[in-house]
Amino acid sequence: MMLLAVNQVWADDTTGQYFGYFRAGVGANSEHVGGQACFGLPGVPKYRFGNECDTYGEFGYAKELARSANGTSFVATVMSNYYAADSVGNGKNWGLTQMMVEAKNLDFMHGGTVWVGKRYYNRPDVHVIDTQMVGMDGVGAGIDGIPVGPGKFSYAFMRDDNLDPGSTTVVTGSSSATRHQFLYHDVPVNANGFVNFDATLITANSMLPNATGGYSLSIAHKQAQIFGGDNTLWLQYGAGAGAQKPGQVGRIMAGSATTQARIADQLIWRLDSNFTGSLNFIYQRNQQPGGSTTWTSIGTRPTYSLADNVKLVLDIGHDRLTQQVGRAMELTKISFGPVLSTGRGFWDRPELRAIVTYAKWNHAAQAASAPGSTLSSTGVFGTATRGISFATQVEVWF
Repeated sequence: MMLLAVNQVWADDTTGQYFGYFRAGVGANSEHVGGQACFGLPGVPKYRFGNECDTYGEFGYAKELARSANGTSFVATVMSNYYAADSVGNGKNWGLTQMMVEAKNLDFMHGGTVWVGKRYYNRPDVHVIDTQMVGMDGVGAGIDGIPVGPGKFSYAFMRDDNLDPGSTTVVTGSSSATRHQFLYHDVPVNANGFVNFDATLITANSMLPNATGGYSLSIAHKQAQIFGGDNTLWLQYGAGAGAQKPGQVGRIMAGSATTQARIADQLIWRLDSNFTGSLNFIYQRNQQPGGSTTWTSIGTRPTYSLADNVKLVLDIGHDRLTQQVGRAMELTKISFGPVLSTGRGFWDRPELRAIVTYAKWNHAAQAASAPGSTLSSTGVFGTATRGISFATQVEVWF
């Protein structure tokens, strides 16, 4: 999904501004059974180009409510989202993802911001697999962008209260806990390069006697003006309830022996006006009592423009998932197709796409996949370990 930095774009727009993102499409498969087939290993993200069978949208509105004589601006943001697992998208799967007010450009905070509400917060991603490297979304309050030394300091207090009042029942999927988010961003370290430091401290919910806390740490180095684009490298570690996406609550019953370590890199490059693309790599190791898993992923999406509004896009991704017992699961996905776009750049949208996808996986991936899913022996391709799908799709942010 597109990550919308509404607090930066529309803070001075007193008339208000709509913003959003959506993707939708339809497809088929080479077996002529059902619709589009999408390929991914169980439990890890998949390469998205030509490989999204869902319908998703985000629709928001931001407006400056008031501006003080000293220049302080009060901005309200509201955003809903919609998701359907198929291409029809006629369900009622709506959510309210943002509802907050920011007081921006405060004199006593040297131009910093105070905010309260529910929001998207600090969520950089690897775009081609639609995966946030950090995600501090939630309900809470915070201070943002205070100049301290060479960088800017931010703090957010967030609490997930998703248990019934008075209940002490352990819910496996619950994220009920308190999060203290500490950010120190935009620290220059070299020419055209800076570092972001993110830390999350998770304290256990006292209503759950067996719940545990945890923490996560993330360091990101972003290098601009490299190969005509930019490169971001992440080093991350989490333990206990923080052994998931940095900034979020994982399993609240996990002890300190549950850990996650990850290194990830994303390069967006532009060699000339026509030839642009991305290259990414992820290595992630999860350790918990009783076993460990290791996920390795590498992919690229080169794009060549034939004209101002016509591109050819190739997307290649390979995933390998190993567990302590059994053979490693492997999947390779290759997608190709023409695209109509507003320009020649990698980020130019809207894109209207026609895509063919070929995927190959091994028997270990087939055996581990859920019954009826694409890679399983009871899926659309049966006992085969390869398949082809076709899709048309639109993706746009505005």
